[in-house]
Amino acid sequence: MLNLIIMSTLTVSLYILLERIFAGSNSHMKKDYAAKDEEYNKICADNAKLKNDNNGLKVTLEHTVALYNITKQICKHLDVTKVFGTFEHEIAKYIRVQECKLIDSHINEAEYKDYTVMPLKIDTEYLGYLVAKGVAEEDKEKFSILANQFLLGVKRSLLYQKVQELAIIDGLTGILSRRYFLERLGEELKRSKQFRYSFAFLMVDIDHFKEYNDRYGHLVGDVILKETAKIIKDSLRQIDLVSRYGGEEFSIILTETDRTGAMLAAERIRHSLESRHIRAYDEDLKVTISVGVSVFPSHGRDIHELIDKADQALYWAKQAGRNRVCVYESEK
Repeated sequence: MLNLIIMSTLTVSLYILLERIFAGSNSHMKKDYAAKDEEYNKICADNAKLKNDNNGLKVTLEHTVALYNITKQICKHLDVTKVFGTFEHEIAKYIRVQECKLIDSHINEAEYKDYTVMPLKIDTEYLGYLVAKGVAEEDKEKFSILANQFLLGVKRSLLYQKVQELAIIDGLTGILSRRYFLERLGEELKRSKQFRYSFAFLMVDIDHFKEYNDRYGHLVGDVILKETAKIIKDSLRQIDLVSRYGGEEFSIILTETDRTGAMLAAERIRHSLESRHIRAYDEDLKVTISVGVSVFPSHGRDIHELIDKADQALYWAKQAGRNRVCVYESEK
């Protein structure tokens, strides 16, 4: 009996002990599961954040690629019309646009109320407006970015045009520069040889120009140069070319012109100057010119020969008293 009681007591104690052990173990297991759940939730949240960041990077990359591609295509052209044509074609690859137009004048706001309007401005000067119809709200930021790339292309085109103008136009007189004129003279020589045309080369010099400068000053001298260039240009055909050759000298190409035609044209220019008064500030001046003429192919078959012969004829005109035209003559 005693043994039975002892056994029962031991059994109960062991049961209690085991229950406590299992209860403690279960508590630890619950804590472990809770910790693992928290860690799992954190991993899921981090993964979602990474996916969101990745989507953002993808969108940024798409924007960057779009800008690069459009800029690359736009930079192939140096004409504003072609720049816009390329922009219009390329922008359709990235956003949906019903209509895209370039307007170079002031726009009627009521007429374009349904359009996205981007003013095109360089410094304080308005070049016009880029307008697009049907741009979705989510694409308006893209359109703005792409429009700015278009403006960069336009700026590049305008800068190129200005550089070209500086290269081919004399800054004071507004007629061709000597360098560009000589290039065109070479082209005219090649064309005339190919088609067996005649053309005339004229060297023009303002008579007593140094005296005008010394007496009235360089500002008056500049006005004389500008007005002389204008009168000469107005006396020529559109197909003829005139340049400031240097100082007070001008050079002229009379295309498809023989000796007789060259003399008539040169006399017309000389008479136009002689019959005009040039108003320079407070001075009212009479200006005359001397002209030397050479003709291809009679007086030379290359540029240097033609220039030398015209220069020689100009010297004869000055020696003969100025305000006259002389054609090169081999027997002189």
